Amino acid sequence: MSRIGKLPISVPAGVTVTVDESNLVVVKGPKGTLSQDVNPAIRLSQEGGVLSLERANDSKPQKSMHGLYRSLVHNMVVGVTEGYSKTLELVGTGYRAAVEGDTLTLNVGYSHPVVFTAPKDVTFETPNATTVVVKGISKQVVGNLAADIRAVRPPEPYLGKGIKYKDEHIRRKAGKAGN
Repeated sequence: MSRIGKLPISVPAGVTVTVDESNLVVVKGPKGTLSQDVNPAIRLSQEGGVLSLERANDSKPQKSMHGLYRSLVHNMVVGVTEGYSKTLELVGTGYRAAVEGDTLTLNVGYSHPVVFTAPKDVTFETPNATTVVVKGISKQVVGNLAADIRAVRPPEPYLGKGIKYKDEHIRRKAGKAGN
């Protein structure tokens, strides 16, 4: 049995979950609206403030999809109520970030600034010049955008310079051993 798939999803007040006949799940909440196509073999049922997913049979693909779609629907419910955020830190001399409207400008040692435009329902914040916070309602979009920003200048192991996640630990290497 899928232990993740069997867990019920509690739907808080102010959030509406609708499932149409083609298994399209739409979650509306105070922060926005998200939708996800669910495999037809997975059935969704809502009783009161609890949403549960059941699978058609116990085959291995069904078990894996059961847990997957339960996680995706749960992430949608959390996203429209609380939202998601990823914090990135810029480590390096002269590295800085600035936000103007919905664009993020990074100066990370290249001859040109690197510019990112925020997609729909995503915002950038810079509490200081070396910290970037990516916020949004979709966990997938926030995570992918944060990974794209990190990929501009990944942290290197000798000096630790680059763009890293706030809670990321960079394994440092010893430099060249001189005689």
